[in-house]
Amino acid sequence: MGKMPISLIRFGEGSFWMPAPASTAAPAVDRVFDFILYVSIFFFLLIVALMLFFIIRYHRGRGVEAEKTATHHTGLELMWTVIPLILVFIIFYLGFTGYMNLATPPANTYEVNVVGQKWKWLFTYPNGHVDDNLHVPLDVPVRLVLTSEDVIHSFFVPAFRVKKDAVPGRYTNLWFEATEPGEYDVFCAEYCGTSHSDMIARVIVHPPGEFEKWLQDASNFLERMAPADAGAKLMTTRGCKQCHSIDGKSNIGPTFLGIYGREGVFKDGRRYTVEENYIRRAILDPQSEIVAGYEPVMPTYKGRLKDQEITAMIEYLKTLKE
Repeated sequence: MGKMPISLIRFGEGSFWMPAPASTAAPAVDRVFDFILYVSIFFFLLIVALMLFFIIRYHRGRGVEAEKTATHHTGLELMWTVIPLILVFIIFYLGFTGYMNLATPPANTYEVNVVGQKWKWLFTYPNGHVDDNLHVPLDVPVRLVLTSEDVIHSFFVPAFRVKKDAVPGRYTNLWFEATEPGEYDVFCAEYCGTSHSDMIARVIVHPPGEFEKWLQDASNFLERMAPADAGAKLMTTRGCKQCHSIDGKSNIGPTFLGIYGREGVFKDGRRYTVEENYIRRAILDPQSEIVAGYEPVMPTYKGRLKDQEITAMIEYLKTLKE
């Protein structure tokens, strides 16, 4: 590698520290990161070298009287005051200009609403379509409006160098412009519970002209698919399977396996039988009827699912027979 800087040592298309940059914001973030890294490495090596020099230069055996040392040196005082001050100003300038760029989206951004919930990201497009991965067009600025259904999550795309908290009860936003087509990881960067590490999604960047076609096809899946298949897709994209298993195993909520026609008891002692209206109430008003043995943690999907989508989900649950 010769004299190549550490952060420029490439592993595939990325570096040792970061994946390959894929947004317009990434170069500014990398500049600050590289500058701080190089300064830290330089002073670490300088301090270690001086420490070793002083140990060797001033080492004395027992019985040798120590030399007197200087108590003040104006030149040194100025040097270790002025140099750090200059470095701090450079870091501030690089950080501030990068921050202002990240905090000020262009006027012509494409807007997508993002909801974080245990343990899923949901992306809602302007036409109402909801997906569990983020699809965006290439070379178009995209603004994300984030919120959370339960606890604090943090939306993080390493390749874009953008990260923002999703906070329950309020909205935050970030923007980016993808510069390379492809798929990129989305992580939750704020610990949010036992399955925090499973809260993963993808950003799919479409080449020019393909994003509009994808959005049209994806939005019409209820018309193209059988109701049970559409219900299975909805159960996945809306995060239902994060809490309800389909193999009979116990989870945060009751298993979906064999749920249709199942009889049981609510916490208040009333008995129930799972049929169409029960499932609908459980989706739209989950806190009204809590199954015995489970906690009331499910969020409501009122206003977030159409009647046709609820019907498809019911049809899917009917197929999960024991």
